Amino acid sequence: MSSFEDKYHLTSEQSIFLAKKKWDENVYCGMKMENRAVTFPQTQTILNGVNVPNVQLDDIQAILNMRDAWKYLLHTVEELITFAYWCKLNEYIARNEALEWGKLRTGTVGISGTDYIPPIPEKETVIKELDHILSNSDMSATDKALEVFVWGTRGQFFWDGNKRTSLMLANKILVSAGAGIMTITDKYMEQFNAVLLKYYNTGKPDELKQFIYENAIHGINL
Repeated sequence: MSSFEDKYHLTSEQSIFLAKKKWDENVYCGMKMENRAVTFPQTQTILNGVNVPNVQLDDIQAILNMRDAWKYLLHTVEELITFAYWCKLNEYIARNEALEWGKLRTGTVGISGTDYIPPIPEKETVIKELDHILSNSDMSATDKALEVFVWGTRGQFFWDGNKRTSLMLANKILVSAGAGIMTITDKYMEQFNAVLLKYYNTGKPDELKQFIYENAIHGINL
């Protein structure tokens, strides 16, 4: 029995339509998750290929990186998720932002606001953990999306872009299954950050999963 049942049951056409309709909002969500100083209109303008004054070059790079990750996701909706696929998402998202991108980190990182130090990932263990989530037939698509998100954010498996990569992987699961899209809007971002920080400190994901399920899974009501 799944802890979180799918809220939506969309056809592949409806799912792609939703993803294309919401992807700019999702890119903005990724920026706000990283505390980037950009507005939604600025994000939309940059995504449309127009220069925006007073936006930092690294913020523009981050927006364009998420754009490319979304393009990759939409072109590979039918592909199976593998370790290599997950790394590819990070390769797009963290391009020119990190020491390395698309590869598991080999050194220690910290997380702002918490004393929790994620362990250095071991490739074989990480692959087994990811496969365990993805292959669990008792979990709904929404369950899997929530699980990979909390797993990836606290694990900090890459040098940079972990929240955005986890968000993107969760959306790959949701979009492929027609189960909606995960996006945290401005209305809920402050509360999300508080719940996320609590999760970093405790390692207990239930409250974060419940919060996302109630406030950040969107779809089409038919």
